[in-house]
Amino acid sequence: MNMQTSSVIAPPAPKSLSGMQLPPVMMRDILLKTMFRMNVTLVSEISRAICLPIPVTQELVDEARSQRLLEAMGTLNANSGNEMAYQLTDAGKARALDALAQSEYYGAMPVPLTVYTEQIKRQSIRNIHITRDQLTAAMGHLILPPALLGQLGPAVGAGRSILMYGPPGNGKSSISNGIRDALGDKIYVPRAIEYTGQVITVYDPIVHAAAEEDYDDPNSLRRTSGRYDTRYVRCERPTVITGGELSLDMLDLVYNPVARTYQAPLQLKSTGGIFIVDDLGRQKEPPQSIVNRWIVPLEEGRDILALQSGEKFEVPFDTLVIFSTNFHPNEIFDKAALRRIFFKIRIDGPGQEDFLKIFAMVARKKKMPLDEKALIHLLKVKYPTIDNIYANYQPVFLIDQMISICEFEGIPYQMTPELIDRAWDNMFVKEGKVVH
Repeated sequence: MNMQTSSVIAPPAPKSLSGMQLPPVMMRDILLKTMFRMNVTLVSEISRAICLPIPVTQELVDEARSQRLLEAMGTLNANSGNEMAYQLTDAGKARALDALAQSEYYGAMPVPLTVYTEQIKRQSIRNIHITRDQLTAAMGHLILPPALLGQLGPAVGAGRSILMYGPPGNGKSSISNGIRDALGDKIYVPRAIEYTGQVITVYDPIVHAAAEEDYDDPNSLRRTSGRYDTRYVRCERPTVITGGELSLDMLDLVYNPVARTYQAPLQLKSTGGIFIVDDLGRQKEPPQSIVNRWIVPLEEGRDILALQSGEKFEVPFDTLVIFSTNFHPNEIFDKAALRRIFFKIRIDGPGQEDFLKIFAMVARKKKMPLDEKALIHLLKVKYPTIDNIYANYQPVFLIDQMISICEFEGIPYQMTPELIDRAWDNMFVKEGKVVH
């Protein structure tokens, strides 16, 4: 697949302390807390822990020395590459404990929100140009009508919002995942951002798949870390998938009262990527209020978050939002909400011909021989009982059931009218009351 990896411009590494745009006291305190908690003494180790280039780290260390919070221990031994080691003075320890009482945050220096906003523009989801070939390759495992790809392509390329609706079991979730796979390039996610002295952690290993990391060997001649700002992690474009469990408070900043830091909400973690609201209409909140929460971000490309103090502030909103529902949009939204969702795409079940193609493809993949008599029984006897409504999930379901039965009975994989009947019984619940 032709990927646009090179098009994302990496965040440049900071050149000096004065160019960091962070409060000097905050930087000094994070240095002291990190040395105290992680027991690092060499500038090369400290630089890796706080994710700043060695010259900038040295500048920060010199600053703390001039305030008598750090002292030099002399060079340790040949193993340290003749590097100078530093330790906290008594005043430094006292200051570190004091700072930890105010906020437990230590480690990677945060990126100021204004600086991160610039990086978001460099790697915006709206800069992506996706071709029919890329989308087809990413959806290769699905049998989709060509017209559907023609609708999906422009929707993804616009990086706006998409509503996929239609009967259940026809691959709305698989299509969402295929869209994610088609994106293919890498972006830079900050470990943490800073706003008015508050730290908000963003990088989350559950949401973000990190690409390979480069570490510096202080003794090597070729340094790798100067290439980009290591306060960011180079990642696949993120995908957040929520379903019936989504509630509106998941879209607020999460405050950790013990660490006294904030965690970015889901939509901020998905910046530069995709946010999928699956099964819309199954959440506690009505779909209308869930969509209302997204209206300003979707239209204006910005979101409003609130700190514990009640102070509200703006963050960029750069996410492709995909809503997926089994309900007809007119049942769950008013006209105004529908108008604000940019692309509305109906995902229907396959016709008989596509159903057979999918069935044959699944059977081949799972090494289940096709049998004409069994297929005729399925199409002529079974499907009329459900008004010949085909769904994309059914071939996999029926073939897996037959495989399980064959394995249990100890017979080679095969397809017979009788096995079709047994598999079919598991696909639908029999009508009737259960006596308690």
